[in-house]
Amino acid sequence: MAKATTIKEALAKWEEKSGQKASEAKEVKLYGQIPPVEKMDGALSALVNCEKLSLSTNCIDRIANLNNLKNLRILSLGRNNIKNLNGLEAVAETLEELWISYNLIEKLRGIRVMKKLKVLYMSNNLVKDWAEFVRLAEVPVLEELVFVGNPLQEKFAADQSSWIEEATKRVPKLKKLDGTLVVKGEEEEGTEGAEGAEGAEGGN
Repeated sequence: MAKATTIKEALAKWEEKSGQKASEAKEVKLYGQIPPVEKMDGALSALVNCEKLSLSTNCIDRIANLNNLKNLRILSLGRNNIKNLNGLEAVAETLEELWISYNLIEKLRGIRVMKKLKVLYMSNNLVKDWAEFVRLAEVPVLEELVFVGNPLQEKFAADQSSWIEEATKRVPKLKKLDGTLVVKGEEEEGTEGAEGAEGAEGGN
């Protein structure tokens, strides 16, 4: 079997193709390497200016070595072999979007430290219990979630509206779930009512 591509090799290829220096770039694309990347190794520490990092479609099994990425806002790790969210805490202060669909995640332990996370795409993982799902309510600014294709959601496959109702009951801050805008009662009164309600909340 071919030897895995290292991050250093992937970065060298990307620099050559893009004409940019990895240490200066705001967006770095290392997705779909052949042979695939298996480890998020220490070479990632060069990406000090990176705001969006894509490592999707590789064979990565864990999140690691993000400590130097102090500006990271979007992390794309879809279609890998990631089993948990350990390692994300390194970017807890800056990460706004995590794209991690088509992985092997069953537990959401550790997600609560993500202070800025607004968007979480994690369809087609292995979360099967409400006990794990409710951990998402601890993420202070989470607004948009894609969760379709997890065993928990698939129990409701025939009844999408029940799924949305049950899920938003447990994570009430969500504004968009599986592509559907979540309408809260007070917002149905028209924009004036919604603004008033938001103003009232802001005063607390």
